[in-house]
Amino acid sequence: MQMKVASFFAGVGGIDSGFEKAGFKTTWANEIDSYASQTFKSNFSCDLVVEDIKGIKIKEIPNFKIMIGGFPCQSFSLAGYRRGFDDERGNLFFELAKIIEVKMPEIVFLENVKNLVGHDNGNTFRVILDCLKDLGYKVRHKVLNACEYGNIPQNRERIYVIAFKDENVANRFEFPDPIQLTTKLSDVIDFEGVKEDRYYYTEENCSFYNLLKEEMTKDTTIYQWRRIYVRENKSNVCPTLTANMGTGGHNVPLIKTSHGIRKLTPRECFNLQGFSKEFVLPSTLSNTRLYKQAGNSVAVPVIEILAKQIRKALKK
Repeated sequence: MQMKVASFFAGVGGIDSGFEKAGFKTTWANEIDSYASQTFKSNFSCDLVVEDIKGIKIKEIPNFKIMIGGFPCQSFSLAGYRRGFDDERGNLFFELAKIIEVKMPEIVFLENVKNLVGHDNGNTFRVILDCLKDLGYKVRHKVLNACEYGNIPQNRERIYVIAFKDENVANRFEFPDPIQLTTKLSDVIDFEGVKEDRYYYTEENCSFYNLLKEEMTKDTTIYQWRRIYVRENKSNVCPTLTANMGTGGHNVPLIKTSHGIRKLTPRECFNLQGFSKEFVLPSTLSNTRLYKQAGNSVAVPVIEILAKQIRKALKK
């Protein structure tokens, strides 16, 4: 019997994808962003409520056994304002806590940026852990990098918090060991094919094109424009994808191809998050929306392996 999964702050369904690959099934989901919801609906058949979590009546949420969610991380990110629970977005964790208190799922699975752990000298993270413990849960947590645990060539460190209602299941759960990175950038990025003109940087559309042309000498790795200089990623993995990749500016991943210097396509960004090739990107959405969705999502294979570890602990 499949344990029913409820997904909060579902986004495009990255966490859901990982859990479904591990044999679970999302039966209900919530997402406030109408554009991300379009992508979610294109890939999942469950009931999706497109609404602010604060407006949802808990009694109207169907019963479930597993809660999954990547609650908004802007207030905890180095790129954000570091305001933690003083920020309205940070307070959204307590909306989850209210639901947990009523529904008391068997397992709570949360994902967030690595910097959540150290925010406000660790006080923010401590409040989250204490809240879950006060609700009766045994909590496990660990920072995992996608390139070390998901066989994805992206440097993406995230904190994973898994809370168990059953202490025996918690004691049986083990975080996975690192695995060898065998997926190459060329496996997920098309260095050879021709793309649409809008992806290419030229002397006409880029004021720093000549510097890119001078510094970008390799056609096997990823570069970034860092305001005043070009940075080569020498580790042969992609830097952490961000939500603002479609806006131009600095830190956008760039590659040198046989057809010119270009940014990644939205599909390549989703590939770097470990989504399957069958994952549907709605043609009705702009590239800017799709870049944002990819950057805000999760490393699906890391989620999958964690979900499998959860399943193993439950089966025992």
